[in-house]
Amino acid sequence: MQISDLPYPDPGVPDARSGPRFLLWLGRGQLGGQLKSLCWGILHFSGVAGLPYAVGLGVDAVVDRNANRLLLVGALLLLIGVAISVGDSMLHRTAVTNWITAAARVQQLLARKTAELGSALTRRVAAGEVVAVSTGDVEKIGWFVEAVSRFLAAAFAVVLVCIGLLFYAPALGVVVAIGVPLIALASLPLLPRATKRADIQREKAGKATELASDTVAGLRVLRGIGGEELFLGRYREASQEVRKAAVRSARMWALISAIQVLLPGALLITVVWYGATLVVDGRIAVGELVAAFSAVATLLYPLRHFEEIAMAYSFSRPSAKRAARVLSLTRTDAPQRPADAAADADADVTVAAGAGAVEVPAAGGDLYDPRTGLLAPAGRFTAVVCGDPDLAGRLAERLGGHPMDGGKDDGEDHGPSVLLSGVALDELPLDTARTLVLVQDKDPVLLSGTLRELFDVPASGAVEPGAALAAAQCADVLDALLQSAPDGVEDPMDARITERGRSLSGGQRQRLALARSLVTDPEVLVLDEPTSAVDSHTEARIADGVATLRAGRTTVVLASSPLLLDRADRVVLIDGGTVAAVGTHRELLHREPLYRAVVTRETDEEQQERLAGLELTELEEVLTEIEESA
Repeated sequence: MQISDLPYPDPGVPDARSGPRFLLWLGRGQLGGQLKSLCWGILHFSGVAGLPYAVGLGVDAVVDRNANRLLLVGALLLLIGVAISVGDSMLHRTAVTNWITAAARVQQLLARKTAELGSALTRRVAAGEVVAVSTGDVEKIGWFVEAVSRFLAAAFAVVLVCIGLLFYAPALGVVVAIGVPLIALASLPLLPRATKRADIQREKAGKATELASDTVAGLRVLRGIGGEELFLGRYREASQEVRKAAVRSARMWALISAIQVLLPGALLITVVWYGATLVVDGRIAVGELVAAFSAVATLLYPLRHFEEIAMAYSFSRPSAKRAARVLSLTRTDAPQRPADAAADADADVTVAAGAGAVEVPAAGGDLYDPRTGLLAPAGRFTAVVCGDPDLAGRLAERLGGHPMDGGKDDGEDHGPSVLLSGVALDELPLDTARTLVLVQDKDPVLLSGTLRELFDVPASGAVEPGAALAAAQCADVLDALLQSAPDGVEDPMDARITERGRSLSGGQRQRLALARSLVTDPEVLVLDEPTSAVDSHTEARIADGVATLRAGRTTVVLASSPLLLDRADRVVLIDGGTVAAVGTHRELLHREPLYRAVVTRETDEEQQERLAGLELTELEEVLTEIEESA
């Protein structure tokens, strides 16, 4: 593949069982590019390896005063020079292509995994690790993939030089054939320690990156409480730890580099000393000594690639391990469906997924969570009340096809998948599940661009952006965008939104995100606290607008606002991870103390006082009835 052909139509399914397996999978996926790079590398290094012999032949021709042979040597040197130049240029071109295409493949895989996991990704992997994998680690992985072909070509050149010397000057060739492997393997005992230090450096760098990300994300809050200096001090300490670890790692690599220079120098001195002795004794010609000297000097160049491949693997192995860990995550545990749920499934369409076909839920089916017992009837507006806000967020993710807790890595039993029309969501392809069930979390993200581009999302087409904006009460948002737009922009849909909507207030961003979700018009829409940042009057109008616009469609809202709950067709109380009560808002207020405490924010003391007042009132009513009857 050429760089111009990127991105890949399909980056493939990676082998994410371990870091080395992932690197091997990447290499197999680029065999064509690696073969091209290897061929050009062999041409280049063959020219480098042949140069000393041509020089030796030239010296012999001069000593023998053979002009014809000297002309032939000149032509040979010209041919070798062309081979070195062309081979080097094309080797660099193909090797860099391998680097970029490998990095691009990893980035596509990470992007696909991020889209698959959504907000569950950062709950299962530290944010700093995700940033490190998608930036520095991608480059290091590409470096190793690129270095493999050059290393193989360099190894070919080294073998070629050693074999050539054995035939051209056997006495010196034996010395070189013994010394070169020792030089190539001399740094191997130091590699584990160098790799360990490099791992420590990357671990500290990942923590520093995570700390920096958290500090930047919470900078506004930190400034409000005067804590920015505290966190900046922590980041300074973390960055100094990274610097110290980097220096320790660099010292070890400097030692390896010194060995790669010292030992070839010692070999060169040995060859010159021994060769001079052989020339004095008349056992070899001067040209053979010059050829052997030039060959050993030339070997310094390909031997550098032995050090480079060791460094590339040392740096890329932990990077590949981190990438494989992220890529091995799945959006669910994919538990087995219960036999009764499979038997009662109401579906009439199938799509290909993996090895076989899976059923697509029929339109108008109920959404049911076997773990919590939550049932959202088809076409109804269901509100869910959870005393624990974190539980509400995890439940929203589960309703969208993700596990309720961190994922399969936490070792817990997550129970059967959420069922839509009796079909398990986690058995559906991701794009199909997202089309059927859309989850908007508490902190939705607005991408930069025009408002028209914001609403350019996969949708059924049944809901126009204007209707969605009206239902989400976005009139003031449109006015604000139009006022801040450049001159000449008359349509609010052409007004631009800054990165993450930072120019808008929290309530405005929340309403725009709600309107975007309404435009998609999914079969099931799950909203997690969609009005937490708006005032009560706006919240009441939003509740009416959403209920009207989503009439006949299944809507689940996780909230504790009485204004939203009062407009729901059905309210479900979740306590302890399971359904505790079901009814309308007013019914649950009268008969469920826990529901009333969550919705009205009633404390235990207030509840006891109110119950005591109710008991006294009831007692007075009984006494009155007795007196009247007497």
